[in-house]
Order: sequence, then C-alpha cells, then structure tokens
Amino acid sequence: MTEETSLIEYPCDFPIKIMGKSEKSFAEVVVVIVKQHVPDFDDTTIQTRESKKGAYLSVTCTIRATSRAQLDALYQALSEHPMVAVVL
Repeated sequence: MTEETSLIEYPCDFPIKIMGKSEKSFAEVVVVIVKQHVPDFDDTTIQTRESKKGAYLSVTCTIRATSRAQLDALYQALSEHPMVAVVL
C-alpha cells in the first residue's frame, strides 16, 4: 500500500475522540480547534463522557472529513494543545 492509498473514502462522517482532564472549558476548547479545520462542524454531533471518578472527560466529535490532509492537520492541532491528553 502506498502512502497515498487510504482505507477511507472521502468525504465521510468521521468520529474523533479527544480526552483530557475534566476542566470546565475543555469541550469548548476542543470545539474551537475542530471548527478551525472543519468550519461547517455541527455542534449537535458532540458526545461527552466523564471517567468513572470524574477526573477525565472524553469529547467525541463526528466531523465531515474531506481529505487525509484535513484529518492529519486536525489530529496535529488537537494533540499539540496542552489540555488534550489523547486523540483517537
């Protein structure tokens, strides 16, 4: 498989799970970053879930992915933010 080959057909709906410490503004920060890369992101697709003890929060955003480059840039931006622990 070459680097250009992708198992994903674009455009498609693509869920991204972002996890970090459960802070008041975590979900809002995630949405701001997502909207920088997906301007037409639909906020109603957001799902949040707290960890068992409430220390962490996961935010799942389902985006309309248009390219591998878009996904790569979004993953990079989310991963670099200090509030974000993991991006899946």
